[in-house]
Amino acid sequence: MDYLELFLEYLQVELGLSENTQLSYLRDLRLFCKAFGLQEKDLAAVERQQIVRYVTDLKMKGRAAATIARKLAALKAFYRFMVQEDYMPSDPAEAVEAGTKGTHLPKVLTEDEVEALLSAPDLTTAEGLRDRALLEMLYATGMRVSEIVNLKVENVNLEMKYVLVFGKGSKERIVPLGSVSAGYLERYLKEARPTFFVKDEEDPQTVFIGLGGQGLTRQRVWELIGQYGRNAGILKHISPHMLRHSFATHLLDNGADLRSVQEMLGHADISTTQIYTHLTNKRLRAVYEKAHPRK
Repeated sequence: MDYLELFLEYLQVELGLSENTQLSYLRDLRLFCKAFGLQEKDLAAVERQQIVRYVTDLKMKGRAAATIARKLAALKAFYRFMVQEDYMPSDPAEAVEAGTKGTHLPKVLTEDEVEALLSAPDLTTAEGLRDRALLEMLYATGMRVSEIVNLKVENVNLEMKYVLVFGKGSKERIVPLGSVSAGYLERYLKEARPTFFVKDEEDPQTVFIGLGGQGLTRQRVWELIGQYGRNAGILKHISPHMLRHSFATHLLDNGADLRSVQEMLGHADISTTQIYTHLTNKRLRAVYEKAHPRK
């Protein structure tokens, strides 16, 4: 798997970083690989000790503090991406530097912001109905963007309200589908999806398609979510993964247990899911500080 190519796409579409920053990150990651004689595919097996050694070697060579900080920032951004996309169970760069700010907490939408985002598509058009079903499903299931663009019609059960999802390493999991999401999905499949086909076009059997019957790409989903976020007046830079983070956080906020959320997200290791408890705890602390008379 070409992790650097996927990372570059993430920097471009999800983070919207400048071309110079993108190239700088890739250059620093390739220099890190060169320092240890690694192939790009080996980046998924890097351990914390290697990153510590790399930073130590840079200091021993007398590299400027700003240079070291930049190189470490590239590694931190890359490994946050690797964990976020579940290519790795834990982040080897998370606590390498002294004075780290601690665990990187995912950014989430409030429930009001989610409502505004989901209401943004125009339901009088086929594209709008498709996009409403897409947004509803992302928030209702916590699916990764790669999972939703590859979702097959045969793996959706509207009667029982669940989807069969194939995640990393083709591991499958069953994720419940709420009534609202199922309702919009059913409308899309019956009313809008058939209109996207050109006569005699072969059906790709993927749920979400565009004009001409071609499946939506990851990048197109990112673009749609960003567009609807702006239309809804949301100032945050919204990505598909932010909806995944919001799905998990709102479940925990409303009493779901961690193990169930882990299963729905498809995390191999529960420690990956525990990041959301940190976010929930932080939110509880803010509520306490604001409301308790003897805070």
